[in-house]
Amino acid sequence: MIVEQIGEVLAEHWLTILAILGLIGVSGFFSGSETALTAASRARMHSLETSGETRAGTVSSLIERKDRLIGALLIGNNLVNILASALATSLLLSVFGDSGVALATLIMTLLLVVFAEVLPKSWAISTPDRFAMVVSPVVKVFVLVVGPLSSFINWIVRKIMALFGVTFASETSMLTAHEEIRGAVDLLHREGSVAKTDRDRLGGVLDLGELEVSDVMIHRTSMRMLNAEDTSEANVRAVLDSPYTRMPIWRGSTDNIIGIVHAKDVLRALADAANEPQRIDVTKIAQKPWFVPDTTSVPDQLNAFLRRKAHIAIVVDEYGEVEGLVTLEDILEEIVGEIADEHDTEVQGVRQEADGSVVVDGWVPIRDLNRALDWSLPDDEATTVAGLVIHESQTIPEEKQAFTFHGKRFIVMKRDRNRITRLRIRPADKL
Repeated sequence: MIVEQIGEVLAEHWLTILAILGLIGVSGFFSGSETALTAASRARMHSLETSGETRAGTVSSLIERKDRLIGALLIGNNLVNILASALATSLLLSVFGDSGVALATLIMTLLLVVFAEVLPKSWAISTPDRFAMVVSPVVKVFVLVVGPLSSFINWIVRKIMALFGVTFASETSMLTAHEEIRGAVDLLHREGSVAKTDRDRLGGVLDLGELEVSDVMIHRTSMRMLNAEDTSEANVRAVLDSPYTRMPIWRGSTDNIIGIVHAKDVLRALADAANEPQRIDVTKIAQKPWFVPDTTSVPDQLNAFLRRKAHIAIVVDEYGEVEGLVTLEDILEEIVGEIADEHDTEVQGVRQEADGSVVVDGWVPIRDLNRALDWSLPDDEATTVAGLVIHESQTIPEEKQAFTFHGKRFIVMKRDRNRITRLRIRPADKL
C-alpha cells in the first residue's frame, strides 16, 4: 500500500521532486564553493597564475574581496535552500496533510545536511585549490549578478555592527598577511611539520617591522670601546684582544665618539709600522662614526646598512647622548638567532637549574629568552628581563623580593645599586 502511494506521488509530482533534488545539488555547489574559495591558498593561486593558469587568476580575483564573495554565495545558498524546503513542504502537505510539515522538516534537514553541507564541504576541503579552480568560472558569473545585492547587505551589516561599537574598514582584511603566515607556521610547528628553529626564523622576519634599533642594540654599559687618550700600545692590544672587528673610540667622554676603529686597518697599520704599535695613532686610522636615532625602525636600519655598505652605527637618543651601538649582525641575529664564530666568547646569560627554574642575568633581552625557552613574555614595554620586572612591579625591587606575572615567578637574586643583575624564574604553578 505504501509502495503504491509512493509510486503515485512520484508519477504525479515528478517535476517538483526533480526541482527539489536539483535545488539541493545547487545548494551543495554553493556550500562547496564557499569552503574551497575561502580555504584556497593565495600563494598557490599566484604561483599558478604566473604559470599561465587562467582559472587561478579568476580565483585570486574572487578572494580579493571575500566579503562580497561570501555574501553572494550565502545569498544563493539560502535562496535555494528556502525554495527547496518550500517545495518539499507544499508537496508533502498535499499528500500527507498537516503531518507533511513535520515530514518535510525531517526529510529536508537530513537531505540538506548530508548532500548540501557535509558532503560538498568535505569534498572541497580535501582539495580546496583544485575545487576552487573548477567552480571559479561559474561563481564569477554569479558574483557579478548578485554582487551588488551582496554589497548592499554587507553595508547594512556594517551599519548594524556600528551601533554596537564594532567597526571595520571594508578594504581591511580581518587578518593581516603577517598574522596569517604566523598562524600557519605556529600550527605547522604544533603538528610537527616545522622545526622550532625554522619557526623562530620566520617569526624573526615577521617581527622586524615592530622593532626599533633600541630593541636590538648593544647597550652602552656593554660596549667595548677605546679611549683616544690611552697609549697606542694599549689601544692596539685592546683591538687585537677583542672578539669584535670594529670598536668605537672616544675622547674626553664616552658620549664623544670620534671614530670607529677596524681591526683590519690596525693590522695593516701595524705591518706598515714594522710591528711597532707605539708608532700607530689609532685616531688617524679610525673611520668616521655614523650616528642613528634610537627610534629608527629595524627594517629601515637594515636597508641603510645595505645601502651604505656599513656594519656598525652608534645609537643616540633625542638629546644626542650615546645609548649604545647596533650592528648588521645584531639585526641578522633577530632572524637567524645567535651567530657565533671562532672568536666569539660564550656569554652565560641563561642557566637551567636542576629544580626546573632558570637563572637569568638582568641584561638578557626578553626576545632572546623567549626564543631560547619557547616562552611568550611580552616585550612591548621593556627590552630586558630586568626591565620587565621593574615595569611590572612599578618599583626597583630589593634582593629576594618575588613577583608573579605572565605565568612566571620572578625572584630577584642580585642587585647592584639600581640595577637588577640576576633573577631566578620558575613557572608560577610550581612555587
